[in-house]
Amino acid sequence: MATTADGPNDGDAAEAAADATPVAGPPQAADRPDDSLAAAGAAAGPASDAGTPTEAGPLPAPREPEATTPDASAPPAGAAAPDAAAVAVVPAGSPGGGAPPGWDPTAWRRYQVRRERARSGPWSAAPPDWSEAARPAAPAPPSTAVLVCAAAAGLAAALFLGDGVGPGLLLVALPAVAAAYAAARTAGRTARPWTLFWALGCTALLAVPVLRDAAWPATVALLAAVLAGALALHGSRTWAGVLLSPVGLTDGAVNGVRWAWAALRSRSTGVDRDRWLPVLKAAGVAAGLLLLFGALFASADAAFADLLGGLVPDVTIGDGPLRLALFLLATALALAAARTAAAPFRWDRIRTTAGKPRSRVEWALPLVVLAVLFAGFNAVQLAVLFGGYDKVLASTGLTYAEYARQGFWQLLWATLLTLAVIALALRWAPRGGPADRRLVRAVLGTLCALTLVVVASALRRMDLYVDAYGLTRLRVSVAAMELWLGAVIVLIMTAGLFGARLLPRAVAGSAVAAALAFGLLSPDAVVAEKNADRFRATGKIDLAYFQSLSADAVPALDRLPEPHRSCALRGIAEELAEQGRAPWYATSLGVHRARRILDERPVAARAAVCSRLGTFSGRSG
Repeated sequence: MATTADGPNDGDAAEAAADATPVAGPPQAADRPDDSLAAAGAAAGPASDAGTPTEAGPLPAPREPEATTPDASAPPAGAAAPDAAAVAVVPAGSPGGGAPPGWDPTAWRRYQVRRERARSGPWSAAPPDWSEAARPAAPAPPSTAVLVCAAAAGLAAALFLGDGVGPGLLLVALPAVAAAYAAARTAGRTARPWTLFWALGCTALLAVPVLRDAAWPATVALLAAVLAGALALHGSRTWAGVLLSPVGLTDGAVNGVRWAWAALRSRSTGVDRDRWLPVLKAAGVAAGLLLLFGALFASADAAFADLLGGLVPDVTIGDGPLRLALFLLATALALAAARTAAAPFRWDRIRTTAGKPRSRVEWALPLVVLAVLFAGFNAVQLAVLFGGYDKVLASTGLTYAEYARQGFWQLLWATLLTLAVIALALRWAPRGGPADRRLVRAVLGTLCALTLVVVASALRRMDLYVDAYGLTRLRVSVAAMELWLGAVIVLIMTAGLFGARLLPRAVAGSAVAAALAFGLLSPDAVVAEKNADRFRATGKIDLAYFQSLSADAVPALDRLPEPHRSCALRGIAEELAEQGRAPWYATSLGVHRARRILDERPVAARAAVCSRLGTFSGRSG
């Protein structure tokens, strides 16, 4: 079951060799923003002073790059390294300390940082090795297409997001994606299958707020979209890359505007007025004609005025500050994505060292004891599952619902802690040979299999709890979390059998898929449907809880009999009435369906009837 102790296979070795970037030896040439070219084209330089060791050994053969950036400053093959006098003259961090002839500027900077760290000792203020290894190369200036797409994203945000989130979110995201694509193409990067997977996943997650009204699954989807977008821009494949890729977007947000502003300033000195002035004039004339004749046609025909009013955003002077802020924010985010695509951080070049391997007895004994405990617990769960509930409840003094509620949260924590134990066990697993690898697979594989039984037991307890008390947002959320943790355990077991090269991306992909499924399944609709079925079966229903649900629950609640239907929909109908009618680009599909249902069959029950049924028992005001 070992994912790291069994060693990489041939394909993993080539990929790991391509990722390795020496960070303690002489500077390397061809230091490019491509995570697959970390070791390609290295040129030997002078040994560091102050006793800094240099790395020796043959360099791995470079594989096909995932994303390449032409580097005009890289020295030609066989370029001579600077002599020791040149190294000694130029201090680290010196403003005038340019790279000597034949040296790559980025590699020279890294070499100077190492020299500074060697002189300063443990209290050095120089950046750490991992930071230097992950540092991106300087990006090329943004192209006109990048600037135009970023401005289009900002304009779309100003026009379509001022009234709410809906289809307008995708209208903002598409130009930003186009800006990132144009920047990546300018930098010479090419899309790989995983890049396309992350990009499609990010776009699909951004569609969740378009389809659903509930804010909580939409928030989860947006957070997962940030992860998927960061992975698409960086192309990361290691644990360090998966975890740190969103940090690279932060750097892009800080430097993206500066990157675009420098390009605009450099272009302003050589603007071809004869080329751009006619285009600006034509655009101004077209806009004037649209406004003039659009106003005339709208005043001439009421139907055309309604159509035009529904399609065109209603922008007023009072909305100016908000829409300006949206324009600036969306433009900055689009530039951040574009700059990251042009020069991504190379997180995969960060070296991580495995823990000190333990002896077989020292490593395996605690895990075997834990596995025996898991086996005993699972045996009790299986006995209870096959008809022992009455005996267990009689001996514990708990009710049916209390027994289910008591165990779920503990089992959820047990699953989380088991994943932490597996991660630590892999770090210190014995790595002496094939026998150690078989031991790791057997012990951790058994522990993972027993943990899956714990996951099934936790989900069974949640099902019992829902039967007794009904389904809520919290209960459906933690059940979804438990299901995802079970999927992660299955991925770990698969990695133990077939290799762990894809495990980081597989776990991140499962998180993206889980967030997408969670949003598309509409948790509020699932809660309403489950409670409606429970009412038809048992006659029990909590009408007060329905008042806090979103418009996504309306189709399921609409199937309840009167007066329970009207009382269940009362709070949602009042909230939609307070919000008023929003334009198409700010209305989700869930709200559109809810309004149509309530227009066809309005809430009819009186407040006194709903109060007697308990509709307002959990509401304030």
